[in-house]
Amino acid sequence: MRRLMLLLAASIVAGCQSPLPAVNPQMAWIEFSTPFPNDKLLMAERLDNQRMRDGRFFQVTPGSHELIVRFDFEVPGGGGMGMMSAPTERLCYLTINYDHFEAGQRYVLEGRSIAFTPGARLYNAKREVVAEDRESYCLM
Repeated sequence: MRRLMLLLAASIVAGCQSPLPAVNPQMAWIEFSTPFPNDKLLMAERLDNQRMRDGRFFQVTPGSHELIVRFDFEVPGGGGMGMMSAPTERLCYLTINYDHFEAGQRYVLEGRSIAFTPGARLYNAKREVVAEDRESYCLM
């Protein structure tokens, strides 16, 4: 039984480390960035209301799309000690709409937080902001 659990755990870890697929030149590629240390995780959740199988990126056809990402970040802790207590993790879902994805182009979706407020910006290859989150929903 112990050997089976070890094998299962190893296969899960190996699946998380699988290489990204080849970039399709007929599609736009969206990768993720979290520039601040308290911003822990940004991953693909839904594309045009369809759940994503691999949360590490989006690859979309040219045109208009709605992206929903999961964004986890730390916020100052609460309780009796206020800012001195341990930080708490916050889980949010952000929605980004962009009408002009271009085939063969790379985009970066950057998630960032300011205190309790999450945000995301979509940048094109020239590092110009082309879209920002229009909606957020947080669980904590």
